[in-house]
Amino acid sequence: MKLKLDPNLMIILGSLALGLSLPVSGTSADVLNVIEKVAIFVLFFGYGARLSAAESLAGLKNWKLHVAILGTTFVVYPLMSLPMRWLPEAWVSTPIRMGLIFLCLVPSTVQSSITFTSLARGNIAAAMVSATASNVLGVLFTPLLVMLLIPDAGGGSVGAGQLVNVVLQLLLPFFLGQLSRFATAEFMSKHKARLKYLDQGVICLIVYAAFSDLRVSGVWRQLQIGDLIGVLVIVAVLLTFMFWFTWHLGKWMGMPRGDQIALLFCGTKKSLATGVPMASVLFSGPVVSVLVIPLMLYHQSQLIVSSVLAGRLRETMPEPPSA
Repeated sequence: MKLKLDPNLMIILGSLALGLSLPVSGTSADVLNVIEKVAIFVLFFGYGARLSAAESLAGLKNWKLHVAILGTTFVVYPLMSLPMRWLPEAWVSTPIRMGLIFLCLVPSTVQSSITFTSLARGNIAAAMVSATASNVLGVLFTPLLVMLLIPDAGGGSVGAGQLVNVVLQLLLPFFLGQLSRFATAEFMSKHKARLKYLDQGVICLIVYAAFSDLRVSGVWRQLQIGDLIGVLVIVAVLLTFMFWFTWHLGKWMGMPRGDQIALLFCGTKKSLATGVPMASVLFSGPVVSVLVIPLMLYHQSQLIVSSVLAGRLRETMPEPPSA
């Protein structure tokens, strides 16, 4: 059997390699950050313009899916973190062990959850609601879970900055897109196939920016080889199990395929953009830079694996009818 290379994976890996080999810093990094925010704004404007009002309302009413996603994020993942509290020091250092637990406590991503759901032709409206709810509720739930499950965590509170970012960068363009449908609905329907390249482009931009930042920050120099191996093994096991669990949970709950896809991609994501600022508030000292390494590795791994799964699911999912 001839091995068929997934083009989406090749593009993602190319973006990864480019970020490591040609990182940007200083003013260039600031410009890239602005471009990334603008791209995400345009992306979510497009999501709003693509969805009819009926589809958006249906997304709000899909309580079974929302409960499954939030339960996976804030119940199943924290339960998965419990055995990590007793990992021996010979396997991973204390900061890395704390980081592995913290990884399980942060909320889901918003943009990549919805983007991969869109690429796989899943229920975008429901994914939008659930992923956003996860991010917003995480401002409350994550600090509480940290104080409960990580005894060495320092005190602190997470401010409203993350909520403001969610509103301005994600919800605002989505609702503007919804309001624009009287002028944009026909264009969006006519160019639906081409618009998928916008989704893919934003994912590549996120991957490039993330790996560029990793290279420039030099955080890898604080990591021992034993820690790196231990984290990679645990992250691989965790990610594999959660992809398997969320896909089969959707089947066990009798969800339609579009909802299964939304649960798969929203339920397995962990937000680097939200998790890192939370870590800087909840923990003190230089431990933060090492503590977030498991989250960074998980974040990059979930992007790569999701790109493969989204491409394969898209090939087996029929094209939805035009709105």
